[in-house]
Amino acid sequence: MEGLGRPAPAEDAVRYRLFAAAAKGDGAEALLRRCADAIVVRFAPLLAAYIWQREPFRLRYAPPRGETPAHIGGTTLFGDNVEDEWFIVYLVREITREFPGLAGRVDDNDGEFLLIEAADFLPKWLNPENSDNRVFFYKGELHIIPLSEAQEQDCDPSAASPTISQVLRLLSSRSEEFLAAEPIRTALYKRISGYPEKIQASFHRAQCYLPAGAAAVLRQRPALVAAAVQAFYLRDPIDLRACRSFHIFPPDQRVMTVVTFTKCLYAQLVQQKFVPDRRSGYTLPLPSHPQYKAYELGMKLAHGFEILCSKCSKVSPDSKRNVLSGPLWERFLSSLKEKNYFKGEMEGSAKYLELLCMAEDYFQRSVTKPECSEESPGDEILTLLQTTTIDMKEFEREAACLPPEDDDSWLEITPDDLDQMLKEARSESLSSLNEEEQKYDLEEVAESMKAFVSKVSTHEGAEMPWSSDESHVTFDVDSFTRALDRILGEDSEELDSDDLDEEQEFNFSDEDNEDLDAENQRQEEKVLPDELIGSLKSYMDEMDRELAHTNVGKSFTTQKKGASSVKATASQSTGPDSGAEDTELTPVDVDMNLITNLLESYSAQSGLAGPTSNILQSMGVYLPENADRVGSNKGATE
Repeated sequence: MEGLGRPAPAEDAVRYRLFAAAAKGDGAEALLRRCADAIVVRFAPLLAAYIWQREPFRLRYAPPRGETPAHIGGTTLFGDNVEDEWFIVYLVREITREFPGLAGRVDDNDGEFLLIEAADFLPKWLNPENSDNRVFFYKGELHIIPLSEAQEQDCDPSAASPTISQVLRLLSSRSEEFLAAEPIRTALYKRISGYPEKIQASFHRAQCYLPAGAAAVLRQRPALVAAAVQAFYLRDPIDLRACRSFHIFPPDQRVMTVVTFTKCLYAQLVQQKFVPDRRSGYTLPLPSHPQYKAYELGMKLAHGFEILCSKCSKVSPDSKRNVLSGPLWERFLSSLKEKNYFKGEMEGSAKYLELLCMAEDYFQRSVTKPECSEESPGDEILTLLQTTTIDMKEFEREAACLPPEDDDSWLEITPDDLDQMLKEARSESLSSLNEEEQKYDLEEVAESMKAFVSKVSTHEGAEMPWSSDESHVTFDVDSFTRALDRILGEDSEELDSDDLDEEQEFNFSDEDNEDLDAENQRQEEKVLPDELIGSLKSYMDEMDRELAHTNVGKSFTTQKKGASSVKATASQSTGPDSGAEDTELTPVDVDMNLITNLLESYSAQSGLAGPTSNILQSMGVYLPENADRVGSNKGATE
């Protein structure tokens, strides 16, 4: 199998591959290379402004190897920002929509993580052991390759996965048969909904008091903020040696500017407590100072930039110019102009040059071939410092009219916010409905619990009643009835399960009668079944009358005459039955007692997770909140 000999992606990394669905041989290679160039041009406006946590999205041609056909793809480290991974999922889906001849596949060190997002709706046969090479994007839709007919008949959960070549043949010939079920697609598409507008929502703009050189670098390459934050966030004592005396970014020339972070980068920078070395020259005002946060953020970013530069090797600025002088760059630039990437800005203007620098940075990091000498972030920073003119007066003019920074209250999550996020995760409505509007069928709750208890658990856990793929247990009713008749006689149907337990307890088994002689044993065997049952029933009736006037008898809710179990007693109090002292005994309402105990256990959870809510929710039953308790709590607070 292709998955056995292939190493899994590294942790915090996502792998994406695009295959030619129909083409083969040299035709597939030519198609893939053409698509790679076209994809760069098509999605450049979207990717040029994106700030990646660790590594960018990039496509490389990979020749066929083993059972893996030729493809274009790559692996991207996303670090702590999982949104980078889901943005790549969105890109792969859109690429297969724009280029129908390609089939896309995405996985990470967890395997088919797309299936994890739709775990509640997956077919029962699909498991981690056989899911490899079964999940593909094709023509913008998610497809899942099912088991073959032979594998389905064998019911082998560890059936071998198909090869990628086999999957591509199936998709190119009859892809409509393998379209994933609508609930699976809905769950996955919901996770990647909102792009590309979601990109701007993931940014956070904050004011920073930075060295002028760092501000000039970020103006040219805004994406370098990620490398600076990571260098500071993952610093070690050796890195901090370079920050004892700042040679590249001294603190004597600092300016106030606005820096664009992703929310993940901003949180990493803000949440770390750090005191600079006294020898560095960086000092912070008092925490009560109105611009204390800007000073602190700028100090941390300066440390990150200094650490990056201390690790780099000196390179020539001409290395980048060679990359941006080929025909591929010319086609790339002309395509950007055709798609209005520069938004009508005059060539040579400040905004035009800013967009051009972003496009150059994206082209250099994501399009150039690996054999080209790729600069490290520190090398790129030093190159920019050598080629950029720092105008302090211009920075001062900009500092006088800076736009307001974004609100960072999203860093704090209240308990109510957490509850709302949990409700959204399980697709519950956020608006609270009145108790009258919530139609809960108590009989359905009781029957679901009975069905759950009657299930036979295996080493894989208990089967839930709502499972559509449950296997039926064979039960021979006639054999069971004949066995009971032989033991209890023909009137055994008048006894319930409790009577049988009592009969076994008082029964005349061989172990209890070991001390009796053979004569007594023969006499007991001659007792008629009717006499035995009558004696047992009289004993049970006497015990019921005795317990009816005790707390044990009063602790159960009994049935009312002429009414069904749950519906007739749904409005009863959960306390003792008022007619417990009557001479006529009424049977215990098993369903009502079950519902009462479930509700009491659910109420005792006080809104937290517990056995009752876990079992019922796994069966698709969601109980409402205790309106009485909620009302009493509100009255107490008022």
